[in-house]
Amino acid sequence: MKAVIQRVKTASVRVDGKVVGEIGHGILVLLGVEIGDGCKQADWLAEKIVNLRIFTDEQGKMNLALADVKGEMLAVSQFTLAGNCSKGRRPSFDTAADPAEANRLYSYFMGKVWELGVPVQSGIFQADMEVSLVNDGPVTFILETPRTR
Repeated sequence: MKAVIQRVKTASVRVDGKVVGEIGHGILVLLGVEIGDGCKQADWLAEKIVNLRIFTDEQGKMNLALADVKGEMLAVSQFTLAGNCSKGRRPSFDTAADPAEANRLYSYFMGKVWELGVPVQSGIFQADMEVSLVNDGPVTFILETPRTR
């Protein structure tokens, strides 16, 4: 699994002009699922993101995690994260998981985040979405689950 995470002041996702997910202070997660990913990868990624200390403490140092700041998460499925742009000019999506499996793991990931005590909103899987955010910092990280998990 691959994720782009951004610390945000606010974030929302619209489908057909209607807001379907919206958060205040927290993390926007763009999530891509690849062939071979499973629950172990989703568990690892959810725990990593929820516990990643990327929020500033009173000294201005990144020492606080999402739960520490009572933040929220907006998770948006992002098929194109599985894209390989190394050859030619058109991305290849050969490593992207089957849509049914990707949706299952996307839902599983969000359930795990809830289990870890973080409120999570979402986009709509396979929908044409418009994502808006106010990046806080900006603070952005790219995470990829280890293949051995």
